[in-house]
Amino acid sequence: MDFFVPSSSNSAQAESVFSSIAQHIAAPSQEKRIHKLQWKHEGEICACEVGESLPEVFRTDEKVLAIFDCGNVFKVCTPSRGAIKFDPIHASKSTLLNVEYFD
Repeated sequence: MDFFVPSSSNSAQAESVFSSIAQHIAAPSQEKRIHKLQWKHEGEICACEVGESLPEVFRTDEKVLAIFDCGNVFKVCTPSRGAIKFDPIHASKSTLLNVEYFD
């Protein structure tokens, strides 16, 4: 699947939004863009995908805008978790089950 950011009208806008979110959460440069992530959170298997709603455990139906590899942790960003305000959702690499990248 080709890289995108939900609600972006074209690839240039998607890159701009992605870069803005990365700067906001202090994410390092991303060699590869993450499309899907699966990890264990509080004993449950969680999966998220760019453009889809967060897992139920997070008690919101916000769509995932971007996922960043930030060293020992992945940061999952939605409009109110990381993109505009508050902190992103953290998924520890020690609990990682699967990661898939955009083409």
